[in-house]
Amino acid sequence: MTKQLNLSPARLVLALLAAGAIGGAGVAGVQLQSATAHAQVATAVAQAQPQAPVAPLAAPVTPPDFTQITERYGPAVVNISVVGTTKVSNDEGDDDDAQAAPGQALPPGMIDPFQEFFRRFGGQMPGRPRMQEAPMRAEGSGFIVSEDGIILTNAHVVKGAKEVTVKLTDRRELRAKVLGADPKTDVAVIKVEAHNLPVVRMGRMADLKVGEWVLAIGSPFGFENTVTAGVVSAKGRSLPDDSAVPFIQTDVAINPGNSGGPLFNSRGEVVGINSQIYSRTGGYQGVSFAIPIDLANRIREQIVATGKVEHARLGVVVQEVNQTLADSFKLDRPEGALVSKVEKGGPADQAGLQPGDVIRQVNGQRLVSSGDLPALIALAQPGDKVQLEVWRKGGVENISARLGRDGEKVAKADDSGPLQKGKLGLALRPLQAQERNQVGVAGGLLVEGARGPAAAAGVQNGDVLLAVNGTPVSSVEQVRAVVAKSDKSVALLIQRGDERIFVPVRLG
Repeated sequence: MTKQLNLSPARLVLALLAAGAIGGAGVAGVQLQSATAHAQVATAVAQAQPQAPVAPLAAPVTPPDFTQITERYGPAVVNISVVGTTKVSNDEGDDDDAQAAPGQALPPGMIDPFQEFFRRFGGQMPGRPRMQEAPMRAEGSGFIVSEDGIILTNAHVVKGAKEVTVKLTDRRELRAKVLGADPKTDVAVIKVEAHNLPVVRMGRMADLKVGEWVLAIGSPFGFENTVTAGVVSAKGRSLPDDSAVPFIQTDVAINPGNSGGPLFNSRGEVVGINSQIYSRTGGYQGVSFAIPIDLANRIREQIVATGKVEHARLGVVVQEVNQTLADSFKLDRPEGALVSKVEKGGPADQAGLQPGDVIRQVNGQRLVSSGDLPALIALAQPGDKVQLEVWRKGGVENISARLGRDGEKVAKADDSGPLQKGKLGLALRPLQAQERNQVGVAGGLLVEGARGPAAAAGVQNGDVLLAVNGTPVSSVEQVRAVVAKSDKSVALLIQRGDERIFVPVRLG
């Protein structure tokens, strides 16, 4: 799924908090109110007279006592040490020499801090394109989810790892194996050989409320089992670079080394994996993000079962709906995901979605931003059916779509260009296993497009082609082979709903 974005030059820098080292940092032109301005606003508010009395809350909101959560579940939080390789710039073949940035001279014995940053943390110094493999050591966090040693962490924590060591709170150190990692969601699963380990208790993002207190335990800067607390700032937050994850935004202090650690609610349940921050400097500045545990558990189950992860795909390109577009489409408010492109032969195309449609709901869940769509699709499985509420030409339509598999190549008959003699005018693709079970057939091809002779004969999108001239078909190549041997016409066995009919087609 691809989303079109219009990013402001003042966008903040997204810093991956990779194991003990900051993955990236930068400066953005962000206008901040001064402390004086804040004080003036506070004074004006204090002096203003309320027009009507405000009803007090039922009970004062006080921070919970996190000592019991820390004591009970802290032992299930681990420190992860990684040894591996990373790419660094090759500065004239000697990384230990002092190097000046382009156009600058440094006093003897001084090391350029920018050069040192890129050398240590794996970036590429502008103007120095030569790269080489270099040893890398880093630290991160994780948490135990099963007594036999299954541990969840971030994919970027174990990226490039050759050795992974897990340190428990009882000071034991165990070698871990990376079972799998999914860069798209930044979730990884590792395993240690041990038994009767302490484990965390899982929660659900659906039960989490904005404003609720949350607690993070991790190893920022290598300080093991550090506890920080804050509140949930937002849920389902989509980020420009990580549209597949509906992040939990908090103001919990998260720093390098916290990556992969758990985010607990006030009931001691893990609701997320601490993953990223928005920052102007690369360090924590009050905005941090966690991967919902519901999504992380789905990734974990796939990795443990198969060693790989499959993501669902709708097959559309969407863009934001601003007020001007909302006015143009006669929408009551600027919300939803505007479809700008539909992948030919993809799930959305099969369902009948069109450019210009505005998707407003998925399975009854309202879309506010266009980024909400890929985040919701990421929570589904390939083959799942989703119900879409679509705004089309001034009215609401409900469309059912079956999600495809991300990265799946759709095999289609070539129906481009003018129809030539011997062409049916069909766009076909093989049925997926779940579709075959639903239709109740062993083979067959789904008709994704019909024109020319096939359309004139009555073949429709969504029909299932079972046989040509009595020969069962399950691939586009088989159809081509049978049609090539035919002279003037072919008989297509079509299943439409619960009915099967032969359709005679004169070849083009």
